[in-house]
Amino acid sequence: MGSDIELKESIGREGFEEQNKVQDEIKRVPPWQKQITIRGIIASILIGVIYSVIVMKLNLTTGLIPNLNVSAALLAFVFLRSWTSLLQKLGVMTTPFTRQENTVVQTCAVACYSIAVGGGFGSYLLGLNRKTYEQAGIDTQGNTSNSFKEPGVGWMTGFLFVSSFVGLLALVPLRKIMIIDYKLQYPSGTATANLINGFHAGKGEHKPRVEVHGFVKYLFISFLWSFVQWFYSGGNQSGFPQFPTFGFYFDFSMTYIGAGMICSHLVNLSLLLGAVLSWGVMWPLIGDMKGTWYLSSLPESSMKSLNGYKVFISIALILGDGLYNFFKTLFFITRSIHDRLKDKNLSSCPDNEKQALEDLLRNEVFMREGIPVWLALFGYTLFSIISIIVIPVMFPELKWYYVVVAYMLAPSLSFCNAYGAGLTDMNMAYNYGKVALFMLAALAGENTGVVAGLVGCGLIKSIVSISSDLMHDFKTGHLTLTSPRSMLLSQAIGTAIGCVVAPLTFFLFYSVFDVGNPDGEYKAPYALIYRNMAILGVQGFSALPQHCLQLCYAFFGFAVMTNLVRDTSPKKIGKWVPLPMAMAVPFLVGTYFAINMCVGSLVVLVLQRLNSQKAVLMVPAVASGLICGDGLWILPSSIFALAKHKPPT
Repeated sequence: MGSDIELKESIGREGFEEQNKVQDEIKRVPPWQKQITIRGIIASILIGVIYSVIVMKLNLTTGLIPNLNVSAALLAFVFLRSWTSLLQKLGVMTTPFTRQENTVVQTCAVACYSIAVGGGFGSYLLGLNRKTYEQAGIDTQGNTSNSFKEPGVGWMTGFLFVSSFVGLLALVPLRKIMIIDYKLQYPSGTATANLINGFHAGKGEHKPRVEVHGFVKYLFISFLWSFVQWFYSGGNQSGFPQFPTFGFYFDFSMTYIGAGMICSHLVNLSLLLGAVLSWGVMWPLIGDMKGTWYLSSLPESSMKSLNGYKVFISIALILGDGLYNFFKTLFFITRSIHDRLKDKNLSSCPDNEKQALEDLLRNEVFMREGIPVWLALFGYTLFSIISIIVIPVMFPELKWYYVVVAYMLAPSLSFCNAYGAGLTDMNMAYNYGKVALFMLAALAGENTGVVAGLVGCGLIKSIVSISSDLMHDFKTGHLTLTSPRSMLLSQAIGTAIGCVVAPLTFFLFYSVFDVGNPDGEYKAPYALIYRNMAILGVQGFSALPQHCLQLCYAFFGFAVMTNLVRDTSPKKIGKWVPLPMAMAVPFLVGTYFAINMCVGSLVVLVLQRLNSQKAVLMVPAVASGLICGDGLWILPSSIFALAKHKPPT
């Protein structure tokens, strides 16, 4: 009693009451075992499957995938709140739906569909198939006849299982340093946490009904629109998918419009600029050089003809942008760590007393149910040994000692990537993967370099990416008072589900559609890009057609200079400087989706003009509804295709 009086005098009446609220809040947080529920796992599987289909479509069409974490959190809330409300109306008692359960479901679902995003189905794994091998040039040095492997559910599932779980444990011992000590922001994780906290706030603080109704409404509209479009998609080059717009065409895809609403205006405008520059200017000019720069007898799909310019100039833009951001992130990491070592109290002083108490609450919950370091180290070692044994058996081209070195370097690479993601929200895993690709392709040599490079790329990218994603989830859990144990377990469950769902989802597309056809809808552009990167690593610049090297130098320099201008210019100028990575996508894919993405930006601007406060709530809901509605239509359309039911022509 006496201690309470002294504490009350020292911090004041308001501070004392606030601390009582904090203590009550800690008592109300359910133990970690109760944060993972059967209904939550079922909801996670449903959301994971839906989003796996959506991101697989994006993977195999444009390769450009927006961050869907916030959307997954919204969908988790819709599913479970609807379920609990239905049971209550039926008079069935049910446990309350908490923010912790919402966070766990979101984490599990994101872990599931992240395997479809980063599993290489549109890049390094698909780059191993025969069609991509033929597109890269059968007579090309390094692209040997034994350097392809046809996709299979069995080996793809096995590869994902042995390569994905290592990344879950690489940074677990450092979670306190990253989240509590360094107070890294992880903007995507923070945004997701704010949304979940808003959904579960007290009465009068937040009304999620607007978002839920908006999501359901636009999901139905999107699904119905996709159904209507199907009837007008028969025949060649006809119907809505080929609607002409300013010399290009607009295919009315709700997925890309929704993605455009989530992506920034700068990304969408950069896509449009890349489409105009490539298909409106460069490819017609280079096409006129047929017979001079390259043989007129070569097919357009050959790497020695126009397609070679498309692929390698795209690679130059991607590498220029990626390397610039890689070194920029390393600079920020080094400077930030140096500042923290110099001043250990940096960013540790709260803005006010209430914030200090909230931080104490979050920190206590985050550390109360910790994950033993020995468990993380044992798990990392065990999964590494399994991977070192299994992967060289699956791919003899990748020697076991390369895998050993990869797993020795992985924790430090994962730390750099996760730290950088906490500062900038940029997951640079694909850059680490590309470095591994070039190094392994060059070391393995002409006969085995392509396969070794592609598989090694996937190995590094998987570890580095998954460990960074887990830190994003830990940040969300820290802000929603969710136990790290439940977060890690839900991430592991989602990863296991994803290792099964992602290959099956891929084969849904691979068996129904003409995946990898450069003239079709599912071009899978990054598969060819990654394979040609491996070929470039094996044989050097001799793989390039005439004058392509000079153009690659120019666009590599353009990517670096563009980033420099954006980072060094005043904000009012820098915000309009295009993103080279986004510009590179339509160079190879085409122009159709750039218009869709810009329409998404236009919808956001209209909503902001009408009601800026309501737009903050409605944009994620409308975008999620459009994406999910169109994604749901993929399933019945695939069934129609398998049953040989074609739309009327």
